[in-house]
Amino acid sequence: MSTENTADSVDPQGAAETANREAAQGADASAHATAPAATPVESTQSTQPTEPLPPTPGVSPAASASPTWAPPAAGTHHPQSPYAQAPYTSPAAAPNYAFAPATTAAPRAKVGAGKVAGIIIAAALVGGAAGLGGAYAGVSLFAPDTVTTASRPASVTVNDTSSVTQTTGIAAKVLPSVVTIEASSSSGGGTGSGVVLTSDGYVVTNTHVVTLDGATADATVRVTTSDGRVYDADVVGTDPIYDLAVIKLVGAEDLTPIDFADSSNLNVGDQTVAIGAPLGLSNTVTTGIVSALNRSIQISSAAAPDTDQSDPNSEDQGGEGPFYFDFGQGRQGSTGSNETISIAVIQTDAAINPGNSGGALVDSDGKLIGINVAIASAGGSSGQAGSIGVGFSIPSNVVERVTQEIIDTGSATHGLLGASVQNAAMIQGSTITGAYVADVTDGGAAQRGGLQAGDIVTGFNGVPISDATDLTAQVRAAAAGSDATVTFVRDGQTRTVDVTLGQLGS
Repeated sequence: MSTENTADSVDPQGAAETANREAAQGADASAHATAPAATPVESTQSTQPTEPLPPTPGVSPAASASPTWAPPAAGTHHPQSPYAQAPYTSPAAAPNYAFAPATTAAPRAKVGAGKVAGIIIAAALVGGAAGLGGAYAGVSLFAPDTVTTASRPASVTVNDTSSVTQTTGIAAKVLPSVVTIEASSSSGGGTGSGVVLTSDGYVVTNTHVVTLDGATADATVRVTTSDGRVYDADVVGTDPIYDLAVIKLVGAEDLTPIDFADSSNLNVGDQTVAIGAPLGLSNTVTTGIVSALNRSIQISSAAAPDTDQSDPNSEDQGGEGPFYFDFGQGRQGSTGSNETISIAVIQTDAAINPGNSGGALVDSDGKLIGINVAIASAGGSSGQAGSIGVGFSIPSNVVERVTQEIIDTGSATHGLLGASVQNAAMIQGSTITGAYVADVTDGGAAQRGGLQAGDIVTGFNGVPISDATDLTAQVRAAAAGSDATVTFVRDGQTRTVDVTLGQLGS
């Protein structure tokens, strides 16, 4: 019996006649029980209705039709060109890359070990695998010559207070302590980031930010706070050895200083949050973890001072290091010398891009653990580099010491061991890694402490030393005149000596 037209009105007399006919049909069916059953006109289980579905209440028929293209779902990022160029507006103008699939937000859940392994494998397969070496080109986190002011949120945006995350709280706490820096001179300009040290306007950033990668010692510096206040700034002092600088905002008051954490207490896997102005986009927040500790990198820095190439604590590793500073134009953009600096860094996978230079890397409590300084690039030696998940920050303990010395005296000091060192792994007959002592300086810290040519340094102040860059970076991180403990191997035996460091450049 068909279920159609069940909404029609019922005639009592017609209903009685229908009942009589059905009784007669039933009797007839009993007489022909062996006959095949008739196929009904329409089954109540049919999935294809014979009439159009009624329109959805409140929606016009035109609106319910499937469009040929629809804008991304709420919350989906609209891609835009770097430096706040025109946003995506039409399918016809779509770039070569595609939107990530829109997904419905779900409650956060812990990722199991199996899922983590899957993510790592997938990332390795997509991008290929390569070690940190000559194939990598490091870049400064400094924007290209053209500076375009991007719209900047004045505070952390929270639309759903019921789903606020820990990162939201960290960002709200730290953003007032991070500023955007614009430096310019007759030779060009760029943008970077900075971190507030004092309420009256002392701010730490990178030397390559305020010197335009060594192009000028007299750049015009303007600073914008997270809430939109703009200040002129004077350069208090620079430290090219560790690529740190301090500037002072003119007339500033009631700023929010950053809280420092002890970077020596960090663990691999600890949460990190990077805050700065990548690509000129102020108040940008990215998250990650501490990927490695006690990492050392050698950077070709145009801002490095002219030093004696026979410096007794230098190491000759041949050519430039795998990391360098530029304006996003590759090595051709460097305007200074080809000298290198060795710095000890925290490695993080939080997204860091050009413009993040001098910005904050903080821990889960919103305390400063590092100043962002460089990234590794998987590309060639030219073109704008971006984050590949290998970023580096100067540890907060080094930042705190160097900036305080600059504020107090206008410059910072660095240790000198008084030994020429090479990579032990490159020395014929060596069976361990470390910094091979090729020579010691008469009267230097190394000689006074009992080190000899042929010793292999494997530790400095408790930090493992795997090559010459490690040792140089750790010695430079220490203040001149400070005491240090050196662990080394001689004739197959491990020994330890205490030394008092000299002063670099004295």
